[in-house]
Amino acid sequence: MGSIDLPAGPIDYLDTGGDGPVLLFGHGLLMNRTQWRRVIPLLDDFRCIAPTWPLGAQRQAMNASADLTQAGQANIIADFLEALDLHDVTLVLNDWGGGQFIVSEGRDERLARLVLASCEAYDNFPPKPARPAALLCRVPGGTWLFTRLTQLSLFRHGKPAYGGLSKNRIPDAVMDDWFGHALADADIRRDLRKFVTGTPPKETLLDWHRQVVSFDRPVLLLWATDDRMMPVEHARHMVAEFPDARLVEVGDSWTLLPEDQPERFAEELREFVSST
Repeated sequence: MGSIDLPAGPIDYLDTGGDGPVLLFGHGLLMNRTQWRRVIPLLDDFRCIAPTWPLGAQRQAMNASADLTQAGQANIIADFLEALDLHDVTLVLNDWGGGQFIVSEGRDERLARLVLASCEAYDNFPPKPARPAALLCRVPGGTWLFTRLTQLSLFRHGKPAYGGLSKNRIPDAVMDDWFGHALADADIRRDLRKFVTGTPPKETLLDWHRQVVSFDRPVLLLWATDDRMMPVEHARHMVAEFPDARLVEVGDSWTLLPEDQPERFAEELREFVSST
């Protein structure tokens, strides 16, 4: 594990090293790099970098003044790329889609490719099942209550909440690491609240989307056909909007393709990068 201080605060990350093509991974709300624990070991010919972005599961709080809105998070990704002096990077997003706004922020010059895998798109920020949590975090004390709900089995494994993200049962030990830091640290709850309440209006999201699909390098849309949170219709529409995009539909999976279909995910990543 490495750590680097950015203008927004400290970012911890896993870096497998090596001279292979660079894959930079994004994760979902109240998740961290372990979202990719089943995929990265299958990609030993790549340099895989999996940071824990400040989406509520980080071990260290960000600076109090940090911009942790959707646009702010995209700029943190760009700052990370600059700090590590990374070039020709393939940015891989799953669940959380805000990393794609690195394009609308005009800071995508270090990217060679973009992979959007069953993630938020258009104005689906957050997806409908997650909107009650976002509303709760706007209420005084609501973020504290939200973090307490993460300890309930119904929240972790019930389909209306995190149990609806993966067809496979995510181990409680993994979720303990995802949820425990915000539960214990008021400053991390502050960061979580900033992000969850930092989504702009629909009109802004759609304007950003129009800028994102101007990205002129190769794009892979890897989408779960059974996903109820990130509709596959979004991917089927987007593939025609990007100048250079391909769509691969994956069955027998919900949102978290790295949990349900890790071998297929690694296979499609390898083929995409090698062929482009």
